Amino acid sequence: MPMSLEQFKYVSYIAAKDTDVWNALLDPKMTQQYWGHVNESDWKVGSRWAHIRADGSEIEDVTGKVLLIHPPHHLVLSWQETGGHHGVMHSSQVSVALENLGEDTRITVIHSDLQSGSLSYQDVSEGWPAVISNLKTLLETGHVMASDIWSAN
Repeated sequence: MPMSLEQFKYVSYIAAKDTDVWNALLDPKMTQQYWGHVNESDWKVGSRWAHIRADGSEIEDVTGKVLLIHPPHHLVLSWQETGGHHGVMHSSQVSVALENLGEDTRITVIHSDLQSGSLSYQDVSEGWPAVISNLKTLLETGHVMASDIWSAN
């Protein structure tokens, strides 16, 4: 019997314009700061994207395709972990929606098609709040959080 699929949804509010949040999601120098990875792509529908460790190893932890992009409001990516510590991984999908609230932005991340009870679901449910919190801190203060949020997961 196949595993059931779940989704993880995370909503946050950032005191920054939607265009600034959007640029931080796509800019490799920004993602390196708050995510510890460089997100590389030409950001066109059908293009490949890769989530590459920023430690100089060039290891791609996640790859996928850009499924939908409507700057600066909506990005949908396929998400395939490259094995790592979990072995063969199931493909999933990430949708990021930005809602302009004047000087602020509501960000909604929905990571769907996750296998129920899997280590990937656990990683996602701990990882997205850390990523978005660090992004929020960077955009609101100009620096990332002082503690090593990645070792806490």
